[in-house]
Amino acid sequence: MPISASVRLRVRCLVAGRRCGALAALLFAVGSASASDAVQAPNASAAAPAAPASAGTVVAIGGALRDDNDAVWSRLVALAGGTGARYVVFGTASGNPGRSAARVVALLESHGAAAESLPVAPNLPGVDVAQAVRDPELIARVNAASGVFFTGGAQERIVDTLQPGGRATPLLEAIRGVLDRGGVIAGTSAGAAVMSRVMFRDAPDLLAVMKGTLRIGKEVDPGLGLAAPGLLVDQHFLRRGRLGRMLPLMQSHGLQIGIGVEENSAAILRGHEVEIVGEGGALFVDLRDAASDPRLGAFNLTGARLTYLGDGDRLDVRTRALTPAAARRAGTRIDPAAAGFEPSLENPPFLLDVLGDGAVLRGMSFVLDGPAAEIRGLAYDARPDAGVPRDLGFEFRFYRGPDTAGWYADIAGDDAYTIANVLLDVVPVQFAQPLYKPLQNPRP
Repeated sequence: MPISASVRLRVRCLVAGRRCGALAALLFAVGSASASDAVQAPNASAAAPAAPASAGTVVAIGGALRDDNDAVWSRLVALAGGTGARYVVFGTASGNPGRSAARVVALLESHGAAAESLPVAPNLPGVDVAQAVRDPELIARVNAASGVFFTGGAQERIVDTLQPGGRATPLLEAIRGVLDRGGVIAGTSAGAAVMSRVMFRDAPDLLAVMKGTLRIGKEVDPGLGLAAPGLLVDQHFLRRGRLGRMLPLMQSHGLQIGIGVEENSAAILRGHEVEIVGEGGALFVDLRDAASDPRLGAFNLTGARLTYLGDGDRLDVRTRALTPAAARRAGTRIDPAAAGFEPSLENPPFLLDVLGDGAVLRGMSFVLDGPAAEIRGLAYDARPDAGVPRDLGFEFRFYRGPDTAGWYADIAGDDAYTIANVLLDVVPVQFAQPLYKPLQNPRP
């Protein structure tokens, strides 16, 4: 059964049905810093991403951020300077920008910030956004802030307002100035999607993207370019199977690294480091060693590297050095290549809907801590109106590499993993049409 990725991982209980909370006696428990504090892939710096563009901090929130997520809300205030930090909130992406911005203002203020919303949204009655993005008073408010927050909604509203026709407005330049001065730019859902130089504008059909539908101004568009160059940010990631759309976009635009943030969680992007806050975690996607075969005539990829980061985990994207949270370092280190490895998960699955809710994470978990060295799954669309080519699908193969490793801890009764360096191949496959037929009784 698929694992929901919206809460702390419950892989062992929900998938295997055994051993929960009883792993301390396993082999490979944390013993020394050199063995357990970080994991690093060889030659990772050979194709390191470009240096970050600013001195500030970008916070990409995966959407569905709950009001009671004190860890994220408090961290947003702390990063902007602590109690009294001045935040400006943009409800630009929202269908009801006034209400969305007011909620965020109240939450930031309840955690110690001094926050205000700015009336810059196409859905605000009586607001001329073409004037608002050049309003000296609004620009002055942004210049006086140490934090900026974008609410969720539709990310095209943000870029069309602040960057019409791909040209930065004076208000966007002021927002970038906050980052350049060491401030914080945060966004949830659509507000996170705009952080990259290229973003998904409106691409809900994952299979269509995998089959090559990636049109500028339709599925993709220039983002605001607030995150480090070469990094793609996406959101609602594991719950909605958005690895299926991230990989083709990264490949088509020559992007080597991506971060897919899960709901009710935040990825703090500062310098070359990614830190995760929140139970849902994030998936780090690394294509620096990946390859593809253009002769196949459809999207394909070999050697992609996936790392699942949980609450409190940190990763240096240049070196791939991963430091798990203290709670998991104090738990159990899992090394499937070690002598005497004893897997905890049983009955490896075949993932019939590899882009379903939590399926990618489920596959990675079995590769790390199951009896099989690889897990396979399929991405396809059996609808009769699924588009052309209808018979095209994709096989996903998750498998162990020489540095696949992980950490596990029972945290407050929940099972929490960090999973490093699971490899992935994606190959196009052909499906029969129709995919299935009902059985019929033979005529006498």
